[in-house]
Amino acid sequence: MKENNKAHTSRSGPLLAVLIALLLTPVSAMAYLDPTTGSMLISAIVGLFASLALAIKTYWYRIKAFFKRKPAETDADDGAA
Repeated sequence: MKENNKAHTSRSGPLLAVLIALLLTPVSAMAYLDPTTGSMLISAIVGLFASLALAIKTYWYRIKAFFKRKPAETDADDGAA
């Protein structure tokens, strides 16, 4: 069983190296990005972080209550006489 696994690893190693090399090879895009595009990308990134911060703030008390231990309730605390 181990011999089969070893053979599989030795075949996939060079293939993985070639795929990584192809992904890291630069390709000319022949495109123009004006300053407005960069500004739009920065605005989108800032908006994403602002949305994440608002979502965390909105659910903060639920998250906090989830991790907080509730005290054990007793019969003496219910106020019944």
